[in-house]
Amino acid sequence: MKRVLSNCCIFDGDQMHSGLAVLLEGDRVSALVPESDVPDSFTDKFDLEGHILAPGLIDIQVNGGGGVMFNDAPSVETIRVIGEAHLRYGTTGFLPTLISTDSATMAKAIVAVDEAIADGVPGVLGIHLEGPHLNSARRGIHHASRFSQIDESAFELLTSLQGGCTLLTIAPECTSPEMISRLTGQGVRVFGGHSDASYDQTREALAAGLQGFTHLFNAMSQMESRKPGMVGAALEDAGSWCGLIADGQHIHPTVFSVAVAAKPRGYSLLVTDAMASVGSTKRTFNFDGMEIHVADGSCRLASGALAGSDLDMLKAVRNAMHFARLELTEALRMASVYPAHALGLEDQLGYI
Repeated sequence: MKRVLSNCCIFDGDQMHSGLAVLLEGDRVSALVPESDVPDSFTDKFDLEGHILAPGLIDIQVNGGGGVMFNDAPSVETIRVIGEAHLRYGTTGFLPTLISTDSATMAKAIVAVDEAIADGVPGVLGIHLEGPHLNSARRGIHHASRFSQIDESAFELLTSLQGGCTLLTIAPECTSPEMISRLTGQGVRVFGGHSDASYDQTREALAAGLQGFTHLFNAMSQMESRKPGMVGAALEDAGSWCGLIADGQHIHPTVFSVAVAAKPRGYSLLVTDAMASVGSTKRTFNFDGMEIHVADGSCRLASGALAGSDLDMLKAVRNAMHFARLELTEALRMASVYPAHALGLEDQLGYI
């Protein structure tokens, strides 16, 4: 099937264009051409009525959506429901994210992602394993009883995904630089998070292959005047990616702005850390024995502690523009181009 999308402003990942049309052949973009040069063979035409056409958004931290959590039922159907819920907010690529759990559930989740990719479930790019190799001092809503060391059997499990990307969040002080190097050598993207690592420990992990940081500022050692901590190491390092939850709840808008300014362009990523409520009318749901309430744009426990987010990627783009006074094009890059690079998929996704 040959289709053409026209009468729109096209953001191709680099710059905004007017007067161009997008030619689609099957499920691939074949060309961008002046609207006056659309071949006659492209007869299936869509008028976008002057709106902006941008690359699909990519979210590397999606715990749930559409009323379901990946942890609760790690299956192909759950992945499909989550993907459909986030698609309506512009997310065309995502990593179903598994919060710290037992090895049997991890194995089931990894198999489900492989099957979802094989079945062509739209959007699924791999899996994000957020734990269980974390520090109980910075556990957040993770149950410390789930935490464990990375032994040989865990290594085999963490590297068992057959297709797509594996993103692993670890506390680097709870493993060794050698293990980080082994994991990255097997293609795992290793991020730091839920960690009480010192600045020096974080720098050592970066040298060993640590590639980024999960929800920067949240559940990690903070930057102080004489103790830079993980946050200080993350902001200083020029070659690592930092995921940021732009909901105004997890980090103050000013802190968001300062972080984006501190990192080199291309290394700040928008993530949602979305829970079951996104794309659902549910305002209360249970997760791992905890009741979570949705109010004022955030997900919280009865104690008031944050428990993931009610954020979608389109809202994150708008908030990023507001918080850091960014141009629309840069906020879109933070939600598409830069996550594609962080996953090593920039030759496939993030651009038109």
